Amino acid sequence: MAVIVGVHGFNDYRNAFALPGVFLAEHGIAVYAYDQRGFGATRFRGIWPGTNLLRSDLRRFVTALQERYPTVPVYLLGDSMGAAVVITAASQKGFPDVDGVILNAPAVWGGSTFSPLYRVGLWLVAHIAPWHEVTGEGLGVIVSDNREILQRLSEDPHMIRATRFDALYGLVHLMDDAINAVPQLNHTTLVLYGMRDEVIPKEPVCRLLETLRAPRRAAFYEEGYHLLLRDLQAERVWRDILVWLKDQSAELSVSNGGHCSQFPSPVGLS
Repeated sequence: MAVIVGVHGFNDYRNAFALPGVFLAEHGIAVYAYDQRGFGATRFRGIWPGTNLLRSDLRRFVTALQERYPTVPVYLLGDSMGAAVVITAASQKGFPDVDGVILNAPAVWGGSTFSPLYRVGLWLVAHIAPWHEVTGEGLGVIVSDNREILQRLSEDPHMIRATRFDALYGLVHLMDDAINAVPQLNHTTLVLYGMRDEVIPKEPVCRLLETLRAPRRAAFYEEGYHLLLRDLQAERVWRDILVWLKDQSAELSVSNGGHCSQFPSPVGLS
C-alpha cells in the first residue's frame, strides 16, 4: 500500500484525480487530493494566493497524511501547475521526507522563456488592472481527446474559465521558481508527458530532465494530450504509475524514446 497526494493544475480542482484515484485505489493505493487556495470550492476562488501559501498548504497536507499513515510510503503527484508547486515545495529545506515525486505535464514553461514584450505587458496589466479577466476561448487549444471529459469540465461549476491577470502573473512566476528549483529536487522522480500537449511545450520538459539531478524516469506518450490522466488512453498512464510505485526501476509501457535527444541524457533517464 502507498499514499499519493494529488496536486491539481491551474483553474482545475481536486476532481482532476477522480479517475486515476479509483483505479489506483483498486490496487491498494490511496489517493488524497485537495483544492488549492484560489481554486475549486475554496473561499477566495479565482484570486491568486501566492506561491508561499500554495507550498505551505502542501507541506501541511503531507504532514497530516504522514501522521495518519506513519508506516506507509507517501508520494506526490503534481499535475501541470500542481507539478510546479510540488517542485518548489519539495525542494525546500524542512519539507517532509516523501518517497517519490510524479510530475505530470509539469508547468515549467516559465516567464524567462517568454519575450520581453510579453513579460512587460503581463506585468503592466497585472499591476494596473489585476481584476481584468481573459478566457481561452478562440485559441483552438486541444487539451484532451476525451470528449466526454471535456464536456463535463465545460459544465463543472468548480472549474475556472475566466482568469484574472494577476493570477496569470502569479502562475508565470511560480513556473520560474519551479525551473530554478529543479536542481534542488532530491526525490526519485517520474515525469509523464503527452507528445500532443498544446499547453506545455516539450522543450521545457526536456530541460527539466536535463537539470534534474535525482534518479528519474520519463514516459512520453505519442497520443497523449495535456490532460494525460484523463485522456482516452489514460489507463495506460495509470498503469505506468502503478508499475513505478511498485518498482521504480521496472520497465514502463513507454520511455523517453529519444524525444529529448537534443539534450544530454542524464544518468537514470529511460
